[in-house]
Amino acid sequence: MSKNTDRLVYSTETGSHCPKCDYPLKKCRCPDTNEQAKSGSGGKKEGWVRLRQETKGRKGKGVTLIDNLSLSEKELKALTKKLKQLCGTGGALKDCVIEIQGDKRDAVEAELIKQGYKVKRSGG
Repeated sequence: MSKNTDRLVYSTETGSHCPKCDYPLKKCRCPDTNEQAKSGSGGKKEGWVRLRQETKGRKGKGVTLIDNLSLSEKELKALTKKLKQLCGTGGALKDCVIEIQGDKRDAVEAELIKQGYKVKRSGG
């Protein structure tokens, strides 16, 4: 049996690893891939966007949450603004999760699919 302890066996990190240094893209030491990881996904729309409704901690008021968007902070703010205007409600961007007030899952899902995202509803 090999005693190689540097090899990655299991990781809970999301996203892919750098092919050059085998680190997660966010922790990559290579200069060319590190810039791509910091700026989001480089315009690619990879993975599933999670769409769910939640009332916990909001005194029974429901909000629609959009998670797993691989966009930069600036792009997330622009998307948040567009979705708020589309739904005609308020909302916020907190910790890379977009919150839209009310149960607006249908409208948000239609808009995200139109923009090319793969949307998966999670939760109730």
